[in-house]
Amino acid sequence: MRDRPGDVAPLAAAGALTDLPASRRVLGSERVFDGLIWDVVREEVDLGDAGVVRREYVRHPGAVAVLALDEDERVLLVRQYRHPVRMELWELPAGLLDVAGEPPLDAARRELAEETDHRAGRWDVLLDWFNSPGGMDEAIRVYLARDVSPVPAGQRHTRDGEELGMPTRWVPLDELLDAVLAGRIHNPATVVGVLAARTARQRNWATLRPATAAWPEHPRLG
Repeated sequence: MRDRPGDVAPLAAAGALTDLPASRRVLGSERVFDGLIWDVVREEVDLGDAGVVRREYVRHPGAVAVLALDEDERVLLVRQYRHPVRMELWELPAGLLDVAGEPPLDAARRELAEETDHRAGRWDVLLDWFNSPGGMDEAIRVYLARDVSPVPAGQRHTRDGEELGMPTRWVPLDELLDAVLAGRIHNPATVVGVLAARTARQRNWATLRPATAAWPEHPRLG
């Protein structure tokens, strides 16, 4: 992972609660599994006084998710089959950053249109996070999309695979929060996104960042 810009160090020195870049020397690296979307990498890492350790992790392209909110404060969800857990999950529209050179914001716009036949006039960054930093380098950015409207019929995406016939549903933000806290919603981007959106709304959206905000934590975008 690339180091973050130098503005993090002053924050840490001032006592701010912030994650810090802390690369360790990699003595050897090999790809032990070459997957369709992600790979598994094994590396020998020098931890200094703690010695040399072997670590395996999933190398992932990263992803974006979209919390689309309408004028009635309803969230647009899709229900998608997820084979590893054998369930159909209610989720925020989301997708991989697997198009070479495509900025994350453009990927978010594309995924919202492809999965839900909607577009948005206003975009902001809601939050960034790592999906499972102990075992993969996947970084995820969740956008808040507002001023939402349907994509014209002649411009809509033809869906296939798990997305074919995928249902959509508008759910009030507070109702979605209740479902998350009751343990009925399990998709991580949806869980994290709705908790962040509810908090941001309480703070009059003052926590939002520009849609084009830098994303230095992403392993290949920083």
